Amino acid sequence: MKPYRSLVIALCVAVIGVLGAQWLAQQDPAAMGRVIVRAAGYDYSASLPAAILLVVLAWLLLGVLVWLLRLPFRAWSRYRKRQGRARLLEGLRALQGGDWRRGERLLAAAGTDREAGAVALAAAVRAADGRGDETAAQQWLQALEARDPGAHAVLQGERLLERGLPVDAINALDVAAAQPLPPRGLVLRARALAMIGRAGEAYGLLGALRQQAALPEPELARLEGELAAQQLHEAADANLLAERWEAMPKPLRAEPAVVAAYATRAAALRWNDAALRHLDHALDAQWDESLVDLYGRLPIGHVDSRRASAQRWLQQHPASPALLLALARLAQQQGQWPQAQEFLHRAIAQGASGDAWEELGHGFAAAGDEAQARRAYANALRVARGEPAEELPGRDLREKIHDLAVVEERDDYGLPRLRD
Repeated sequence: MKPYRSLVIALCVAVIGVLGAQWLAQQDPAAMGRVIVRAAGYDYSASLPAAILLVVLAWLLLGVLVWLLRLPFRAWSRYRKRQGRARLLEGLRALQGGDWRRGERLLAAAGTDREAGAVALAAAVRAADGRGDETAAQQWLQALEARDPGAHAVLQGERLLERGLPVDAINALDVAAAQPLPPRGLVLRARALAMIGRAGEAYGLLGALRQQAALPEPELARLEGELAAQQLHEAADANLLAERWEAMPKPLRAEPAVVAAYATRAAALRWNDAALRHLDHALDAQWDESLVDLYGRLPIGHVDSRRASAQRWLQQHPASPALLLALARLAQQQGQWPQAQEFLHRAIAQGASGDAWEELGHGFAAAGDEAQARRAYANALRVARGEPAEELPGRDLREKIHDLAVVEERDDYGLPRLRD
């Protein structure tokens, strides 16, 4: 594109020159005035057009002379730039292959390049880290800080975060010379804030992360869910908890992990009604086994109403081990051990984890049946290790069949619903 543009400019100048020459040929030079230059006792005179032409020619000759004088320097600069690019590419290739020493040497040589020096120095830090030379890494970091404070802040923050030093990482990222942070720096800052228990501040960075497309959408959604749940856990009082909950988008407030975080923190703050209300609403809207398990474990009172809701859900999800375990826990809190034992046997038959065996052991121990309690606790350990549980004595065939039997679930078309 540049040679074509130069050719067009040259043609335009030539056309203007031809037109100007034709116009001057039709004019009387004496009528256009003369230019007289006096120097060293001599007078030099010429017509005005001739004087202008001489000035233009002198300017062109001066330009050509300057171009010729600068030609060796430009050639040397291009040579050094090509050499720097070659060292950078070879150094990055060596770094990719794990050849730390050769990569660091080539990258350090490319670090003097005016344009690509910052990239080379950052890669040299990685090469020094690869061979475990902290002194060399700090040397390249100092050179990078003088060249590109933003790149230095991001690289140093990433290194410190990898070493489990989130406070130091935040201090490195918050350097005034590195502001505003690039997208990678914002991601690192959000993760460092979350690590030191400041998820509320990290959650506030999500808008900038989404606007700058700092992460793929699935990863950003996962980070948003994690920060949302963590900031609810960190709420110091009920007012802050409610404020953070209401500020969240509605789809996020339907996520089981976020609902669980809200309910757990609300229960810890003795806000039992709010915890129960949101758990009920979440389970009515979308069934989730982890929320059902929390529903039975959370110490929020209202045992009768919770059991009534659980009994209603059992009609829709008769094979849910978490729901059967929750019903057993609620029955235990009501002092109804026979019903709780029945629910626990059904939960175990439907594939409940070792928690059901542990609850069974607690119930037998409270009832004074130490032998059965020991067997139940042993089965809890076996299930936790992935081993098969041993059957408890005293359960006849009719009771075992009852434990396995569930009401068949059908979809909207009357067809049996497949279980996962």
